[in-house]
Amino acid sequence: MSDEQDGHGTSRRGVLECMVWAGAGVLWTVSGGIPRSRLIGSAQAATPTKDLTFLQISDSHIGFANAPNTDTPGTLREAIGLVNAQKAGVSMMIHTGDVSHLSKDAQFDTADQIIREARLDTHYVPGEHDVLVDDGKGFFERFTKGGPRGWYSFDQDGVHFIGLNNVQDLKAGGMGSLGADQLAWLGKDLHGRAASQPIVVFAHIPLWTVAQEWGWGTADSEQALTMLRRFGSVTVLNGHIHQVMQKVEGNIAFHTARSTAFPQPAPGSAPSPGPMKDVPPGKLHSMLGIAKVSEIHINSPLAIIDTPLGAAA
Repeated sequence: MSDEQDGHGTSRRGVLECMVWAGAGVLWTVSGGIPRSRLIGSAQAATPTKDLTFLQISDSHIGFANAPNTDTPGTLREAIGLVNAQKAGVSMMIHTGDVSHLSKDAQFDTADQIIREARLDTHYVPGEHDVLVDDGKGFFERFTKGGPRGWYSFDQDGVHFIGLNNVQDLKAGGMGSLGADQLAWLGKDLHGRAASQPIVVFAHIPLWTVAQEWGWGTADSEQALTMLRRFGSVTVLNGHIHQVMQKVEGNIAFHTARSTAFPQPAPGSAPSPGPMKDVPPGKLHSMLGIAKVSEIHINSPLAIIDTPLGAAA
């Protein structure tokens, strides 16, 4: 791959750029095989584009009603309102798991109704909170009908999307896992695809080890990443940790998204993961977010800009 710079002086293998704003999601655009994110709420993000553009939201946790957020349906609805205000040219939306907090039908119903207000085709993968009952059957039947065990793939505008399930049988504090069956399926799914085809992988738990002591990683992710390294542009989108982190390894760019429900502490800054209960009054919205992703027709690094809910105020 070339290290050629784009018009903004950034190289294809350059460090991921990330600008954070409070609580909505990521807008992605994919053009010429290279994904780029844009700040939701910015004039640039509001400009329609002919390239593939999609949104990412994550960790809605409908059913959670404790400090620091006693109204998770309310913050999800705010995020969807921001999506509606900025979705010009957006093709679809991705939800990277933990739609619910306790896998209850009523929680799935509430989330489904709110997310449908975006009027976008939405693709889901499960979080561990979505598979607490009956091994996730209720979630899979409602949200991943094309992938009865939570993994599936599809193509859109020349980009190959792969949804993975790395939360099944997750133990408290344990690492995520894909398992032999899913890895075998992934190998078959990728077989014969041109290395030039851009790939977007989305799963709940990060596919790189953020904090092993907290279970923030996937134990067998290296087997999946080995299959993906021959492709020229691979973007891996995750949730679970409720904060923005990014990493680039060769042609693979990793990005974790904010939650629409509550923040979690940075690794090492607290004894354990979990909802940050001591969020100062008025600061919650600055710690939640969405993402918008775009593909551009130039050689460019992945530049992901997350938007907090408070930025819409």
